[in-house]
Amino acid sequence: MGVEQTLSHIPALRRYARLLTGDATRADDLVQDTLERACMKWQLWQPGSVLRSWLLSLMHNLHVNHLRDWRHDDGHVALEDAPEAAHEPLAQMAENMDMQRALAALPPAMREILLLVTVEEYTYAEAAEILGMPVGTVMSRLHRARERLRELMTPPQPERGTPLQLVKR
Repeated sequence: MGVEQTLSHIPALRRYARLLTGDATRADDLVQDTLERACMKWQLWQPGSVLRSWLLSLMHNLHVNHLRDWRHDDGHVALEDAPEAAHEPLAQMAENMDMQRALAALPPAMREILLLVTVEEYTYAEAAEILGMPVGTVMSRLHRARERLRELMTPPQPERGTPLQLVKR
C-alpha cells in the first residue's frame, strides 16, 4: 500500500476541482497541489478509511486556503469575480452551459456540498466529514443550494403588462 493508490482517484479529483474552480488550468493546479500534499502527508491517512474522502478533504482545504490567500493579495481579483475561461469544451451544449453558469453563480459553500452529494455521490455524513461540518449543516446547505439552482435554471416568465383593475362607474 502506498501513494500509488491515489492514481485511480485522479479523475474524481479533476472533476471536483474543475467544478470548484470553474477553470481547467486552475483545476489542474489544484489537483497537482492536492497530490503533492497527499504525498507529503501520507502518514496522516488512516488505512481502512476511504482514501477518496481523505483526498477530497485535502483538496477542499487547499481550495479554501487558495481563496483566502487570493483575497488577501491586493493585486488580484477574487476568484468569484474572475472572468470565466474563454474556451469551454461544452460550449455547443446550451443546457450544460446554463447549468455550469448556474453552478458558478452559487456561493462556494453551497456549490461544494451540492457537488459532493450529487456529482460525487457522497452521503451526507461523508460530505460532512470531508468539509468538517455537522451533518445538519450539510443538509441545510444542500437544500438551499438545490433551491437556488432551481431558481437559476428556471427561465424568467414573460411579463404580462399591467393587471386589469375594476373601475366603479
